[in-house]
Amino acid sequence: MKFTADFVRSSLELTIYCSFTKAIFFFGQKLNLMQHLKENIEHFSIFHLCNQLTSPRMAVRKRSILALGHLVPCCSLLLFSQLTEHLLTELAKNPPTSVTRTYIQCLATVSWQGGHRVGEHLEKLIPLVVKFTSTEDDELREFCFQAFEAFIRRCPKEMAPHVATVTQLCLKFMTFDPNYNYDDGEEDGDDRMDVEEGFEESDDEYSDDDDMSWKVRRSAVKCLEALISTRRDLLLSYSICPALLARFKEREENVRADVFAAFSTLLRQTRVGSSHHSIIHAGSDSGAKQQEEEPVVALLKNQVVNQNQKQLYWQCPSILKAEDKQDVLFGCFIFPFSSFPSIFLPLYPSLFPPGIIFSLTDKSTSSTMRIDALSFFNVLLLSHPPQTFQPHMQVLLPAVLACVEDSFYKITSEALLVTQQLIKLMRPQEPTAVSAAFDPKPYVKEVFSVTLKRLKAADIDQEVKERAISCMGHLVCHLGDHLESELQGVLAIFLERLKNEITRLTAVRTITLISASPLKVDLSPILPEALSLLGSFLRKNQRALKLATLACLTAIVTHHSASIKPAALEPVLNEISPLVDESDMHVSQVSITLLTCMAKACPSSLAKICSSVLPGVFRLIHSPLLQGGALAAILDFLQALVLSKATNLSFSQLLKSLVEPFQSSKSPAGSSVLHRQSYHSVARCVAALSSASPEDAPGTVSGLIQQVKDSGSPESDRVLALLCLGEVGRSSSLGRSKELQGVILEAFSSTSEEIKTAASCALGGMAVSSLNEYLPFILKEVSAQPRKQYLLLHSLKEVISACSASSLSPHLESIWTLLFQHCECQEEGTRNLVAECLGKLTLANPAQLLPRLRQQLKTGSPLARSTVVTAVKFTIVDHPAPIDSLLKDCIGDFLKTLQDDDIDVRRVALVMFNSAAHNKPALIRGLLGTVLPQLYKETRIRKDLVREVEMGPFKHSVDDGLDVRKAAFECMYTLLESCLEGLDVLQFLDHVEEGLKDHYDIRCLKTFARQLQDLIPSIKTTYVKAGSVKQEFEKQDELRRSAMRAVAALLAVPEVERSPSMADFANQIRSNADMASIYQSVQGVEGGGVGPSESMDKS
Repeated sequence: MKFTADFVRSSLELTIYCSFTKAIFFFGQKLNLMQHLKENIEHFSIFHLCNQLTSPRMAVRKRSILALGHLVPCCSLLLFSQLTEHLLTELAKNPPTSVTRTYIQCLATVSWQGGHRVGEHLEKLIPLVVKFTSTEDDELREFCFQAFEAFIRRCPKEMAPHVATVTQLCLKFMTFDPNYNYDDGEEDGDDRMDVEEGFEESDDEYSDDDDMSWKVRRSAVKCLEALISTRRDLLLSYSICPALLARFKEREENVRADVFAAFSTLLRQTRVGSSHHSIIHAGSDSGAKQQEEEPVVALLKNQVVNQNQKQLYWQCPSILKAEDKQDVLFGCFIFPFSSFPSIFLPLYPSLFPPGIIFSLTDKSTSSTMRIDALSFFNVLLLSHPPQTFQPHMQVLLPAVLACVEDSFYKITSEALLVTQQLIKLMRPQEPTAVSAAFDPKPYVKEVFSVTLKRLKAADIDQEVKERAISCMGHLVCHLGDHLESELQGVLAIFLERLKNEITRLTAVRTITLISASPLKVDLSPILPEALSLLGSFLRKNQRALKLATLACLTAIVTHHSASIKPAALEPVLNEISPLVDESDMHVSQVSITLLTCMAKACPSSLAKICSSVLPGVFRLIHSPLLQGGALAAILDFLQALVLSKATNLSFSQLLKSLVEPFQSSKSPAGSSVLHRQSYHSVARCVAALSSASPEDAPGTVSGLIQQVKDSGSPESDRVLALLCLGEVGRSSSLGRSKELQGVILEAFSSTSEEIKTAASCALGGMAVSSLNEYLPFILKEVSAQPRKQYLLLHSLKEVISACSASSLSPHLESIWTLLFQHCECQEEGTRNLVAECLGKLTLANPAQLLPRLRQQLKTGSPLARSTVVTAVKFTIVDHPAPIDSLLKDCIGDFLKTLQDDDIDVRRVALVMFNSAAHNKPALIRGLLGTVLPQLYKETRIRKDLVREVEMGPFKHSVDDGLDVRKAAFECMYTLLESCLEGLDVLQFLDHVEEGLKDHYDIRCLKTFARQLQDLIPSIKTTYVKAGSVKQEFEKQDELRRSAMRAVAALLAVPEVERSPSMADFANQIRSNADMASIYQSVQGVEGGGVGPSESMDKS
């Protein structure tokens, strides 16, 4: 690749630049591996390319800019600086406008490709570019805004001081349209953008073809969108929303599409900081819980509703009737109309007739536009109340049904989906007073005939078949009472679709829907054959079909048990038994729910259940995996069996089956069969049986007490008996019994830790339903029995966790006082238990107790402060709670303990901060500016916390600050997921880089990285650590895998291969078989979440 000093002809010159550009594009990455050619090629190429920026031929200039853009990522930092300085020098000379345009365009390209490297030159570049925006040249202004956009996207930190200037320029030039007069009068209808009256255009005068101002507006809008997406804080600082709404009247469709895209980005930014865990606050009078609204969202609603709603009302019809770019507009509208329905609700009467109907019925409308319009309409139907659309049904329905009959299958499929939603709106399952007044009868026949035509067709697309089945199912479910004689024919078609392997899953779900319909549709004509088919589906090796079939059978048994003959359930019961297994807990749960419905609705099936299914249920009860929904389903099932009063399913027989495995495990060989979790599961089941059979409960309790008192009983029997006492006492009061209290206290003195723990749980459980009898006893014993304090506090925690706030209210003061008497205990485990009790107690009455908890920060010792901060962690639950709004006002005071002198207090403060960032990021998002410096401070290694401990002839270094640093980096990792928009990423990565040089526990924490040239050396040293001793092999191996996970994350960054340091490192991985093997294994575990350029060629 050699350039000659002069070119023979201009055409040859252009051809050479085309070839050079392609060579740089395809082989630029290889230059990093050709060190002997790299420097010469770079200097020679950039020198000549810069000279060609002043070429008289525009094509040569453009090719030169393109070539420079491809060369920039491969060049050295020094050469990049020289190139930028050259552009600065030339721009400072005030060259002719045409040359200035080229330089500004080149600057934008270099900034896009050079990334953060241009940041150090921005202080000189910004004033120059701002100056050129005042030049009366539309193309130059367009290139200036493109340069601004590149600066904002690539150098957000360095652009911070210039954001105000650029924002004002964007807001100014996005309205730059000097040749048109926008009349805002509402009475002028759709045509409000006319040229001045009396203006007649001649051949020699100005025409629309000469108007380039739209390019300025479009580039300004794109630059504003970049500002919105990178600087969420701007949403509160400037009136961006009203400015964008005002530009909905834009006459140029290309620009208007970009305005909509920017507005959609703005709305998405209001959702960036929202968590799936909402913050609620209690109303001062009614106590009703209300969701807290972020300031950005509140401001947005105020701007749209109060200031611009009327303007939007008049503009939207003309927007949606625009013939060009309509598919883009629908795509941009989907998010705002679905996310903020209350803002746009008044617009619907004007939107439907002129917008959606026009798009669906106009003959010139393209297929893509119709599909987009239907998708947009479906989003509106899903996100808004029925009464919004019911008044317009007469206009909307014919247009949608016409699309159902369209010949293009994609339009038909989307239209069937919309029709399904319209059916649900005609008669909602939970109607309001307004929606219930709507009469759907005039529309039923028309919808039925169109849908039936698609339902009967066999030679149509699979998606259309499925949606036709689903649409007809909703019609029968919601409006089946209007179908009369047609209903039986439809059910026969559903039965046929049930026999078809392709459509059976959709048919099963549709029959489920119809079975649960409040209209009580008569399914008896198809029920016997349908049950046989459904039973056979349970044998299929298709999990989705099994789950859908079980749900369908449950709906049929629940709502149509009178129509089911006992023999019809035989094939179903034969297939359920294999499904009740720990290998798939969800399938087991749904299967047991079906069995419960059968036991209640079809008593004749109990004999079959007892013989074929019940043994599998008991095996599942004794499984260590049983918990949650599956356990709850089993409890309901056992209660249903007891209530059935069947002779072979009595209380005593079921109880015997539950405890029998524990009696058979008394031998040493069998003692390891039952897992600890199975003890708790069986205890829950015994309590469920006792609550269903109250007459048998007293005898059961007496037997359990005797079993606990019998010191000769095996440990497993006594543990199970204690847990059963606790669960039975939790569901029903056992009364105040000194014998029972003495048995529990005696168990506290056992030598077995399992018995003591079970006794603690038992005491707490019994106190839940007998609070006045047992809580004073627990509080008294906590103070009187120091050695049993931990176990008694565990019982107290059970009480606080399970009891309601109203039942705890009379005992709040006594519990609070007792807990603070023990908050300075020397044992950390006891302090943590006290903290958990304090946190859960505060949730019971946050208005009264949270201020008192905050007050303890000022008066307590370091141990007391650490207990208080840990207690705050337990008030931050993973669901909305009344304490949230109160906690948001005072969490800053608790986070001040990050500056505490005691290292343990700082550590628990970091743990509390991490919990808040994970569960309720809205609590701490506004405090990041003050908290982050303290967080980053805790990531540094402090030599004063490293000490040497002599172990015989050896000396071992102990780092007392390691746990604090680990907690700090865990906080940083959580903030990446929940508060990324509040972080200065470059500053964040500086501390990540330092962490990569820290202890292996910290280096193994996965992080996200962008500063490749700084992080790659750290990752290399993290991985290449030879000479590890045998005892550290596992640690070293995990460290290597962590390094490879970091590499995989880096390689997933778009165009990362163009980074010289990353390209060099990737080549090292390719050339090393061991590294490549670990990389491939990490790729497999992570799900292959890297780009195509990252697949390692081990050759």
